[in-house]
Amino acid sequence: MSVCPPYAPFFGFAGVASSMIFSTVGAAYGTSKSGIGIAGLGSFKPELIMKSLIPVVMSGIIAVYGLVVSVLIAGALTPTDYSLYAGFIHLGAGLSCGLTGLAAGYAIGYVGDSCVRAYVYESKVFVSMVLILIFGEVLGLYGLIVALIMNSAATEAGSCTY
Repeated sequence: MSVCPPYAPFFGFAGVASSMIFSTVGAAYGTSKSGIGIAGLGSFKPELIMKSLIPVVMSGIIAVYGLVVSVLIAGALTPTDYSLYAGFIHLGAGLSCGLTGLAAGYAIGYVGDSCVRAYVYESKVFVSMVLILIFGEVLGLYGLIVALIMNSAATEAGSCTY
């Protein structure tokens, strides 16, 4: 048993913030970039708009991943009995979810914009667009899985004595 420093929860809260901020920025970028392509598609073929909303929905899921991880980390934060080890693990979990969410949002945004614009001219692009979007979404899912594993390791870390 070790003594818990009073600044240890800072690292846990930094993990909460990085998980929410980075994954939400990625989701916002993916939504905006894909939305630009959908707006361009709507002026040519308005009947294709509903099928083209898939990148926007997938971008929103990225933000949910960050929300889940930040709620789990925040639930494990206790100001009186929180070790530095748990703080660093929670920071790493938040960064893994947040940064992979940022990367997934960028990937979904670029693919969504390009494929939605190509979908105006060729309907065969739709299946390949969905497959590529799934592979972009998996980046964020991997970060979520790593963050969940790290969070479970932090809860088993033990407590401190004063």
